[in-house]
Amino acid sequence: MKKIKLLSMLVLLASVLSCKDQLDVKNPNQPTTGSADSESGLINLAQGAIYVNGFLTVKYGGFYGGFFGDPFSYHDIMGDVVGVEAANQRLNEIGVANYVILDNGTKVMNPNSPTRQLDMLRQVNINANASDNPLYYEWAYMYSLNTGANNVLALVDKTTFTGDAESKKNALKAWAYWWKGYAYGRIGSLYYAGIINDQAVGTNNTFVSKEAIITESNANYDKAAAALSAVSSVADYSAVIGKIIPAFFQVGKGGILTPDMWKRNINSMKARNLLVNTTVKNMTAAQWASIIALAKDGVTATDYVFTARSNETSDFISATGSTPSALTTGTTKTSSFKVSERLVQDFKTGDKRLENNFAIETNPWIGNNDRGNIFNTRYGLIDGGKGLAGVVVLGNKKVGEYEFYMATTYEETQLTLAEALINTGDIEGGLKIIDAIRKLQGAGLAAVAGKGLTLAAAKEELRSERRVVLPFRGLAFYDARRWGVIDDVATGGGRTGAVVVDKAGVVSKNATINYNFLDYWDVPANELAYNKAGDGSVAVQNPKGL
Repeated sequence: MKKIKLLSMLVLLASVLSCKDQLDVKNPNQPTTGSADSESGLINLAQGAIYVNGFLTVKYGGFYGGFFGDPFSYHDIMGDVVGVEAANQRLNEIGVANYVILDNGTKVMNPNSPTRQLDMLRQVNINANASDNPLYYEWAYMYSLNTGANNVLALVDKTTFTGDAESKKNALKAWAYWWKGYAYGRIGSLYYAGIINDQAVGTNNTFVSKEAIITESNANYDKAAAALSAVSSVADYSAVIGKIIPAFFQVGKGGILTPDMWKRNINSMKARNLLVNTTVKNMTAAQWASIIALAKDGVTATDYVFTARSNETSDFISATGSTPSALTTGTTKTSSFKVSERLVQDFKTGDKRLENNFAIETNPWIGNNDRGNIFNTRYGLIDGGKGLAGVVVLGNKKVGEYEFYMATTYEETQLTLAEALINTGDIEGGLKIIDAIRKLQGAGLAAVAGKGLTLAAAKEELRSERRVVLPFRGLAFYDARRWGVIDDVATGGGRTGAVVVDKAGVVSKNATINYNFLDYWDVPANELAYNKAGDGSVAVQNPKGL
């Protein structure tokens, strides 16, 4: 991570943030006695190390943007939640299917060259591409996040605290280990290999397998849980966490998590690590059992989770951009991202969530033919919703109104549990959870539990419900991968019976889409150019397609 270390040495000045009292950051990679030799200094450092160094400040080759914009959005693009015409960072190519067969039998190939997504990713994965290499960004952000957390851990035991010092130290340790677990979880869930690094400065050149990275993610989550269990003064712990999390995040589902709430968040993230990195066809009974145990002790309906909101000065995210939802909200003419026809298709007839959030437009949006073959759409995402009482709203561009989930949620945890139950013989138990989530979100649908659904029918209810409940949360690609949807049609992948709008605006309702995407990305060449894999390293390139 030599290149990434250089990038993360950016000087992070609090003066660049107008809401200084909420994001009063110091440079987490250049700690000084003036910035981190006191309790308040280390708390400021802990905030900046995560929110700024971890999610805002990667800059390379002319690109400057937050993690939850383009890099996070790749997952919703490849998961066919949204389509994109814009070409920056290969947004318009990363989610283009290998081919689509329309109702009239016409086979429309990927208009880009080469024709497979995995070929394109390898063609652009060279250091000279700078900002044009999409593989670079999530890697860079997550290792910057990891480095920031390492700096907090390096200083916490050297700092003097008032009150119950150990409880305050454990609050900071939990904070750092949680985000290290998060960073490794995302690296291991997207890249074929990675590096384990606990150093505040510097790196190593030993690349380990994605499985080892996920193991490291879970190990850090366990360390966070241990720190939380060691808290004896909840008041002193809360005083620290309350200063780290900005006040304008502490509304709705965001707030000062109690140690027990946080441990349940950890269980949900560990369940995610296992679920999204194991294909359904390869999941063992023991793995399903582990997921059930973790999810049952995961986030509850009343727990706080890690959220973010916009404020007037867009200190962390903006109301009109910065997240997949904000980039999709609006009409097809005004939004940067376009609602996928397949997302709309996954809503059941009569679902009030569809009525409240999506508007069909008079004329379909037709993108440039050379930038996609399945991204045309008839739907826009209504800003603030249609106004149906008690129905979830998926997009809102008013300042502070949209609640962005940075990590896991109650709904995700419950649907994970439902999937595990359905796949281990408790079909009714899983369907009852689906009914409960639909009721919670105001879907207005008839119950599916107690109707004698077959296993196949129950799995389909689960599949569509995860799509409907969890858009814009960076999970769609993980699901499509583990369900086999991104695989080549020749090996059982793809999507049939799909709704697709062609370049003439004609709607196919029984199209076949062959995505044929790369399941785990190669290590970015931008890393390897400065940090060549050393002895004992695993392969840094996914053998798929070679």
